[in-house]
Amino acid sequence: MDAEDVTQLSEVLDRLEKSVEGNDIAVDDLLRGMGQHSFASIMLAFALISTSPASAIPGITAMVAVVEFVLVVQLLARRRTPWLPHFITSRRISTEKLCRGIQWLRKPVHWVERLLRPRWTFLIHPPWIYVPLLLVLSLTLFMPVMEVIPTSGSIASAVIALFAAGVLTRDGLVVALSMLLLAAVPFAVWQFGFSA
Repeated sequence: MDAEDVTQLSEVLDRLEKSVEGNDIAVDDLLRGMGQHSFASIMLAFALISTSPASAIPGITAMVAVVEFVLVVQLLARRRTPWLPHFITSRRISTEKLCRGIQWLRKPVHWVERLLRPRWTFLIHPPWIYVPLLLVLSLTLFMPVMEVIPTSGSIASAVIALFAAGVLTRDGLVVALSMLLLAAVPFAVWQFGFSA
């Protein structure tokens, strides 16, 4: 993955918040505010939305799963700029719930970003980066089903956010940790969710 134009997680939240206006906002407007050439920033932003209280918006987990799936496919295909289908970009999100989610995320994001720093950077370049990308791709296929299990979709999104944060800050150690969690989440959800 190429270097991104932001290196702080809080900057992603800042860009999201600055994009918000009116009673609701189209996903396309959020993307413009994020900077459409930034894969990791967009992956992180949508994963964080699904991790926050904004995940209470009906269908948000499934929408985030589609966004992440489409972005990962493009990364695997070595596409230079992200593209999302119209049925996603035209969807509107409540700005009140979105802003509430952004504010809720600020404290944990501020704490986490102090721990992130460039290291093991070889893991964010081919061929190593393909391993977590394929794991994210697999996880997104499970995420729509996870909506029936409380909090499981948010957990999956949090792990994707961890991966995107590692790429964004060039922290290969975090990318490696995310690989373990990406592999574990579907098994854990199946074991403790559907088998319960």
